[in-house]
Amino acid sequence: MGEFIDVKEIFGENVFNDSAMKARLPKKVYQELKKTMEEGKDLDPVTADVVAHEMKEWAIEKGATHYTHWFQPLTGSTAEKHDSFISAPMKDGKVLMNFSGKELIKGEPDASSFPSGGLRATFEARGYTAWDCTSPAFVRKDAAGATLCIPTAFCSYTGEALDQKTPLLRSMQAINTQSLRLLRIFGNTTSKKVTPSVGLEQEYFLIDKEKYLHRKDLVFTSRTLFGAMPPKGQEMDDHYFGVIRERIGAFMKDVNEELWKLGVSAKTQHNEAAPAQHELAPIYAEVNVAVDHNQIIMETLKRIANHHGLVCLLHEKPFAGVNGSGKHNNWSLTTDDGINLLDPGKTPHENMQFLLVLACVLKAVDIHADLLRESAADVGNDHRLGANEAPPAIISVYLGEQLHDVMNQLISTGSANHSIKGERLATGVKTLPDFAKDATDRNRTSPFAFTGNKFEFRMVGSKDSGGEPNTVLNTIVAEAFCEACDYIEAAEDKDMAIHDLIEKYFMEHERIVFDGNGYSEEWVEEAKRRGLPNLKTMVDAIPALTTEKAVALFEKFGVFTRAELESRAEIQYETYAKVINIEARSMIDIASKQLISAAIKYTKELADTVIAVKNCGVEASVQEEILKETSVLLAEARNALTDLIELDAKGAKLERGKEQAVFFNKEVVPAMEALRAPIDKLEMIVEKDMWPMPSYGDMIFEV
Repeated sequence: MGEFIDVKEIFGENVFNDSAMKARLPKKVYQELKKTMEEGKDLDPVTADVVAHEMKEWAIEKGATHYTHWFQPLTGSTAEKHDSFISAPMKDGKVLMNFSGKELIKGEPDASSFPSGGLRATFEARGYTAWDCTSPAFVRKDAAGATLCIPTAFCSYTGEALDQKTPLLRSMQAINTQSLRLLRIFGNTTSKKVTPSVGLEQEYFLIDKEKYLHRKDLVFTSRTLFGAMPPKGQEMDDHYFGVIRERIGAFMKDVNEELWKLGVSAKTQHNEAAPAQHELAPIYAEVNVAVDHNQIIMETLKRIANHHGLVCLLHEKPFAGVNGSGKHNNWSLTTDDGINLLDPGKTPHENMQFLLVLACVLKAVDIHADLLRESAADVGNDHRLGANEAPPAIISVYLGEQLHDVMNQLISTGSANHSIKGERLATGVKTLPDFAKDATDRNRTSPFAFTGNKFEFRMVGSKDSGGEPNTVLNTIVAEAFCEACDYIEAAEDKDMAIHDLIEKYFMEHERIVFDGNGYSEEWVEEAKRRGLPNLKTMVDAIPALTTEKAVALFEKFGVFTRAELESRAEIQYETYAKVINIEARSMIDIASKQLISAAIKYTKELADTVIAVKNCGVEASVQEEILKETSVLLAEARNALTDLIELDAKGAKLERGKEQAVFFNKEVVPAMEALRAPIDKLEMIVEKDMWPMPSYGDMIFEV
C-alpha cells in the first residue's frame, strides 16, 4: 500500500499564495499588493522591496538557492534563466542572500535568440520580463535543487509582446471593461471585475522510455513517422475509462502530489480512448493562472514520467490510426462576486442578460471563425483536425436542444415563452434511483460547444499553450460586447433595444450553430453552403492573423499591434517549415540507415532460402512471391526516398516565410506520406526480429 497523502496539508505548500503573503507581509504592504493585483495599481519601490525580501525568505525556507523569471516565449514552451540569491562576498569572505524589489519586478533575458518574427534583429538583444503578480510565484523542486519561479510577461526593448502572456493579460483587460459595461446595462452596480475562468483538460500518451529511445522518429519529432497498425487498436473501446494499470497509477499519484504542492488543483484522471493515452483535468482558474498551471502540468508530466522509466508524449498525433490528443479549453466569464455570465438559469428564455451574452458569443465566433481556428493552428494538429478525427477544422457552435429551441422561438416569432426542461431519467431498475437529467445532451464532435455554463473549445492542440486561443476568445467577445453596449446605451428604450439585438444577432449568425455530427461528410458540404471557412491546415489558417479585420479588432482593444500580428504570422510560417523539414530529414535518415537496410537484409536471406529450397527439389513459390512483393515495395520506397530528398533540399533553399511553408505543406508533406506507405507495408512482411524499431503494438500495449 502507498503512503497516506493529506491533500489539505500539502496543497499549495510550495506556492507564495494569498495565505503565505498574508502570514508574512506587513498588513499595509499586503493591502498595497492586493490593490495592485485587483485594481492594477502601481507597486511602489518600497513595497516591492518588502515583498521581494519576504518572498526570498519564504523560498529559502523551502530550500531555494536560485530564482528565475519564468516566461512563455513564442517557442511553444517556457523559458527561464536562474540567478542565485547571493550578493558580492563581504570582506570576511561570507555572502549575503539578497533579492530586491527591482529584481522581482523586472528581468532582462536576451530577446534576440527567441522567435520575434522580425521585431528584433540579432544585434538588438535587449528584452524584459515583467512580474505578473496575479499569478503566484512558486518553488519548483527537481534534480537542480529548489528554484523560486516568478511568472512573468516578456516583451522587447521597444515594448512589443514576444510571448503568450502579454497579449493574454491585455485581452483580459478588454473583456473586463466590456463585460462591466454590459452588466451595468442590466443594473448590476456591485460587480467590480469580470475575469475569464478556464479549465484546460490535458491529454497525453505514456510509453516505455527504453522503447522510446529506440525510435529515432519519436526522439527527433515527438511522433512516429513510420509504423504499421497492430492487429488491435482502440476498436473495442476497452481502454477508455478502464482500470488504470499499476505502473501508470504510480505515475499519476506522483504527478498529483507534485501538482497539489504547486497549487494546481488536479481533479480528474482517467484512461483516454487510445491505448497508452490518458487525461488530466484541473479545476477552473482565472485564465492567466490556468494557462500558467497548464504549463506546469505539461512540464510535470514529462519530468515525473522520466522517474518511472516512461516518456510522456504531448504531440497531437504521436501514433497514426488511433486517437490524437487535445487540450479542451473550457471558457466562461465570472464576476468577482461569483456571477457566471454564461449560466442560463432554470428559465433561459426569460434570462435576457444571458441571452444577450449568448448572442454576442455567437456573433463573435461567426465573424471571427478564421481567427479562432488559427488560434488552434499547430503542425501536429494538422494530423488531428479535419483529417482522421474530430473536432473538424470547420468552426461551428453547439448549443444543445434547450438553447437552440429558445433561439428558434426568437427567430420565428420574435419572442420566446418557454424553455425545454430536463426530465427524470428512469433506468428501469428498481434498486437504482431515478434522477433529474440535464435539459440537453452533449456533442463531442463540436469544436465549440455550450456545456451547461461554459463553452468548451475542443480544438486546441495537446502541446500548445492555452494563451493564444484564450487571447482570441477574450478579444472577439469583448468586441461583440462593446458593439452591443454601444447600441443599447444609445437607445431610448433599452429593454426593447436588448430584445431587438438578441433577435438580430440570432438571425444573422444562425449559420454558425450546428448540433449534428461534425464528423460527417454531409456537414462539410453543409458548412460550405453556409459559407463557413474550412481551413484544413496550419498554413491555410495563418493568413487570418493579418487580415484588416483582425488588425482592426486587436488594435481597437490594445491586444496586438499590426507589427505584432505580422511578426506572429511570420513565426508561424517559419515554425511550420522548420518542423516539416526536421520531420522530412528524420524520415530520410531513418529510412536510409535503418528501415530500407533491414528490408534489403531480409530479402537477401529470403533469396538464399529460395535457392536452398530449390536445391533440395522443393517447391518455393510462396517464398518467391514474398520476395517479389518485398522487392516491389523496396523499389517503391527507394523511389519515394529519392523524391523526398530532392523536395526537402529544394524547400530548405527557399526564403523563409509563407512561400517556404506553402511548399513544405503542398510538396514535402505528400512526399513524406508517399515514403511512409511502402515502408509500413514492409514492416508487416519483414521478420520482427530484423525490424530495427519497436512496433506500435510494442509501444502502446506494453506500458
